[in-house]
Amino acid sequence: MIQRRRLMLGAGLAAAGTLAAPSILRAQGKPVKMGCLRLVHSMPPFFYEKFAPEGTKIEIVMFDSPTDGKNAVVTKSVDFGTFGIAAAILGAAVGEPVVVVGAMSNKGMGVIAKAGTDMKTIKDLKGKKVGIWPGSTQEVFILERLKMEGMTVKDITSVRVPFGEMPAMLARGDLDAYVGAEPGPALSITSGVGQLVEYPYGTAMGGLNMIFATHEETAAKNPDLVKAMLKTQRQAAEFMSANTPAVVDMTVQKLGANKAAVEQALGAKNVEYVWKLDDKVQGQAKTYAQHMLDLKQIRALPKFETFLNPKFSNELAAS
Repeated sequence: MIQRRRLMLGAGLAAAGTLAAPSILRAQGKPVKMGCLRLVHSMPPFFYEKFAPEGTKIEIVMFDSPTDGKNAVVTKSVDFGTFGIAAAILGAAVGEPVVVVGAMSNKGMGVIAKAGTDMKTIKDLKGKKVGIWPGSTQEVFILERLKMEGMTVKDITSVRVPFGEMPAMLARGDLDAYVGAEPGPALSITSGVGQLVEYPYGTAMGGLNMIFATHEETAAKNPDLVKAMLKTQRQAAEFMSANTPAVVDMTVQKLGANKAAVEQALGAKNVEYVWKLDDKVQGQAKTYAQHMLDLKQIRALPKFETFLNPKFSNELAAS
């Protein structure tokens, strides 16, 4: 179900030279649409109200699938969106006009096995039923971790499972393990159903996960809006990093998430809110894309000179 949230239009617009200028905001008060996923590490847009330029209307559109979120950006159903880097690369690799202009969050993943079992390392997953969501960032990470351990996906029984269903399927015994997205891993741990195998960040991709993206036409024709929204993301990320209880409360309120699970995910520092598209993130994204090419998930690398646009991030970092 798509959920929407609007901020009421303010009494007036700021002068033309500011971030809240009439040229930045949508005509006749039309809201800026921001897509996000139902995940702990996709929560920054819910804090945009605190930091958006005066008079801005922001409408949050929620998705359950990273691919759906990416497609919404490509079709301009939303103006901006956050989803895993994998979905962004899948689109850019076939020439879709998706442009990464910033970052949203790192980490937020976990390899979880049934509690009380002998599955304590990646190698222990051999021959087991493992829930994986195809086309997700988590899929690329687990395939790389398997490779690092001398294994391939053929050494496990991969089961196609949406993130939201993974904890329940593990509890029922339909899965032996899963590669999930928070708050799923934390929910399994706090409920006593699951045990942590690992947080899969020991690859050259680090903790790279969710990015901040827009349509290439928006980046080219409305740079002031892009910069204003990325500045809002920066302020939200910095606030959230310093105010964990507020993040817990907002996640429970907006997602209906289990409070103990959210506290576990944030307390374990398995979610990191960010905003910069710096050299490190760009390097990780390129490494990630190369892994996807090697795995034959894409047929060609994206055109990085247009797919990754650090201009707005660099300008904000210098200001």
